[in-house]
Amino acid sequence: MTNPCIICVAITGSVPTKKNNPAVPITITEQVESTHAAFEAGASIAHCHVRNDDQTPSSDPERFARLLEGLREHCPGMIVQLSTGGRSGTGRERGGMLSLSPDMASLSVGSNNFPTRVYENAPDLVAWLASEMIQYQVTPEIEAFDLSHILHAIRMHDEGLLFGKLYVQFVMGVKNAMPADKGVFDFYVQTMKSRCPDANWCAAGIGPNQIRVNEWAIAAGGHTRTGLEDNMRLDRDTLAPSNAALVERAATLCEKYERPVATWQQAREILHLPTKSG
Repeated sequence: MTNPCIICVAITGSVPTKKNNPAVPITITEQVESTHAAFEAGASIAHCHVRNDDQTPSSDPERFARLLEGLREHCPGMIVQLSTGGRSGTGRERGGMLSLSPDMASLSVGSNNFPTRVYENAPDLVAWLASEMIQYQVTPEIEAFDLSHILHAIRMHDEGLLFGKLYVQFVMGVKNAMPADKGVFDFYVQTMKSRCPDANWCAAGIGPNQIRVNEWAIAAGGHTRTGLEDNMRLDRDTLAPSNAALVERAATLCEKYERPVATWQQAREILHLPTKSG
């Protein structure tokens, strides 16, 4: 294979704290520094959440604005993807940062069960978030926790309800949602190829499934996500020392399958993203 592999680094998330792993970046400064190291290691997309001073999740647009400014300054060209996920806010506050016009934003188009809660994405909220992304020219990354989410995203794209080129991420290994199962993974890849062959796809594994799903995605010609949001360990006994260490591990798999790690320029070309500034 010669097609470049885009590596996305999910630097912080809403759940991990420094008690779980001291390397989890919480403050804006820590997040910028951690992302810069991951960028140098090969990540071309930064998937970003913000936190309050007490490490609890936040959807504060001002915090997102400061993070976006820092990343554009210190990681020039890197694709910045802001999270509209449900752990950091409710209702339309989840999309309050879209007016900042980041390159991308995550978008969950359906609901599902998480281990202890329902991850609710009501149709009217999904439609509003998608319309805001169109207004501010933000390309969504579809977070697919189930087959229905993939099919619904393809339908929304076909109907002109999603901005930009379709990009779907399979999130695998969340308890009660999509399992990290190779047969399931292969079916989703085939579904994308048969129903929306011009789209791009990637895959993320949660916890110990991260490295497994990284390898499946890279071997199958897709793109992949790593980072401390999804997994805080190198193995059962070893905490990951940084986001960069997890990116380096994914880059090693790219080498194994003879796929170059996508530069930020190549990633923007693949995803049809212009360079934004300011």
